[in-house]
Amino acid sequence: MAKQQCEKAACPNRTYATEPERLVDTYADTILRVCYTYLRSTQDAEDICQDVLLKVLQRPQRFFSVDHEHAWIIRVAANACKDLLKSRGARATIALDDAPEPASAPYATEAQLATRSQSVLQSVMNLPANYREAIYLHYYEGYSIKQIAELVGASESAIATRLSRGRAMLRPVLKGAGHDNL
Repeated sequence: MAKQQCEKAACPNRTYATEPERLVDTYADTILRVCYTYLRSTQDAEDICQDVLLKVLQRPQRFFSVDHEHAWIIRVAANACKDLLKSRGARATIALDDAPEPASAPYATEAQLATRSQSVLQSVMNLPANYREAIYLHYYEGYSIKQIAELVGASESAIATRLSRGRAMLRPVLKGAGHDNL
């Protein structure tokens, strides 16, 4: 019963032939984005994504709801990324790339908006892991502070602090890149 609820709630207008098809269609993008925020490598993110999807398929119990399934998948993906980073001893930081010039026209074109969006994402990706994780889950995935705290196993006040400090770290970088409305 819960499986049917998950399937219908995840994508009500779509009928899936198989459970793997539903999982890939519903979660692959999210898993890849979460993994990329940790690993900064498309290949590693794809490998972890595949592993996470296999873990979901091999999980003997079904989920209570779509939210439970989604939260579990994000947590498994994040933990797999952390494990990979630990196994490599990777604690490297990447230098900030030069930010693009601000748009000169009062209204930005679609290409300029895409460039700005990429610039903001790159700045987020250059944050330390704890801040990057909180900022990404809150602003890109839409999780509340409480949900993030549950996902990463931290207190709500710790997540609020990470968000505040992450925004503070982003503010000078993004203002210098022409994102003055932050």
